[in-house]
Amino acid sequence: MKKLFGITLLLVLFSCNNKEENRTVEDDQPYIVVLGIAQDAGYPQIACQKVCCQRVYDNPTNKRLVSSIALVDPISNESWVFDATPDFTEQTKMLSKHLEEDKQLPQGIFLTHGHIGHYPGLMYLGREALNAEKMPVYAMPRMYSYLTNNGPWSQLVDLNNIELKPIYKDSTIVLNKRISVTPVLVPHRDEFTETVGYLIKNKTKQALFIPDIDKWSKWDRNIVNYIKEVDIALLDATFFRNGEINRDMNEVPHPFAEESMQLFENLSDKDKRKVYFIHFNHTNPLLIDGSDAQKGVINKGFNIAKQELIISF
Repeated sequence: MKKLFGITLLLVLFSCNNKEENRTVEDDQPYIVVLGIAQDAGYPQIACQKVCCQRVYDNPTNKRLVSSIALVDPISNESWVFDATPDFTEQTKMLSKHLEEDKQLPQGIFLTHGHIGHYPGLMYLGREALNAEKMPVYAMPRMYSYLTNNGPWSQLVDLNNIELKPIYKDSTIVLNKRISVTPVLVPHRDEFTETVGYLIKNKTKQALFIPDIDKWSKWDRNIVNYIKEVDIALLDATFFRNGEINRDMNEVPHPFAEESMQLFENLSDKDKRKVYFIHFNHTNPLLIDGSDAQKGVINKGFNIAKQELIISF
């Protein structure tokens, strides 16, 4: 049986010099696996005829799954997924590589909000697919109500394919003796549900995951202070710069990566290395390995989340 116990886990991390470096950590430390890095509609995006998508059609290895992470505890052989994306099937298979062979699914799913890239993967738990039995799904009050009162999601609840677990802002959920999770409310386009990021803690360290947020200035909290306090920060970088798409970008007011780097420029080198940008629109040049945009981010001391990247914290 494949196990992660009693061995040393090899991590590939990206340093500020844009070089891959190998680090070893004790195998009993929880870690994060990046399951996807693309914006809700994926990469390539439907009906896209731009060069950015053509590079995937020409070389399918350039495809990227929708933004999601998993938390893995190698001691208990437990895992939790943050967001059930349209790529949930591939992502659970990816996650299973980190668990014993008889573990194909996580212990639970934490949802951030009700936009198309963050919860539709729940459909694969229904009777048309896996027909799961009471998969724990952690949801904020509006998200809980949305899933309960709207089909087809309500059928998952009625048939006990999922078991909704109510959570509340700033209220900590203890997952086991080593790990806890706290939802952090953030401003976003909340047409159907509220939006949260998550603060993930083990005994000594913590990681912040915010894949979707409006401009940092709209938040009633200080992201710079958060970065200083945590050990890892996976942050929304849907767009690299203003004018990236042919529409009014005020309609989709994510923090541009350029804006975030400017906001974070006075952080220490140590704090900058905590930042991993994620959730890239198909137009975002941070999806292109070796691009000037990628090099610029790395040269400024920040990181770019990569699919299947393992991050110890």
